[in-house]
Amino acid sequence: MQAEKTMPEPGLLVRTWHTDTRAAVCALAGDLDIETLAPAGQALDELVEQRPPLLVVDLRGIDFCDSSGLNLLLQTRLAAAAAQVGFRLAAPSATVQRLLELTCADTVFSLHPSLDEALAAPL
Repeated sequence: MQAEKTMPEPGLLVRTWHTDTRAAVCALAGDLDIETLAPAGQALDELVEQRPPLLVVDLRGIDFCDSSGLNLLLQTRLAAAAAQVGFRLAAPSATVQRLLELTCADTVFSLHPSLDEALAAPL
């Protein structure tokens, strides 16, 4: 793995890194809501701009996600598609999984039960 970047923010921890296969990973922990959205959005925008072959967002540490957090994930998915970057969500917490199911957003994302499985799935 390459160098890791951590951006602590009240209520949200954002960690990014690249794997040996050049995939980008963004791990989020805490609350993903209107109050904490900016650092997550900045990190995801920067990763999409780098045009890795794959971008995985690890959601196992998310305790709460509101509609602005969901909108960020949807916007990132569209930006990744426009940049021809594979985009996957890994290990959504029970809270996030419920939100995705209630909004039917689970049908538009490539969801994987773990980070390792998201990284290993074929493009």
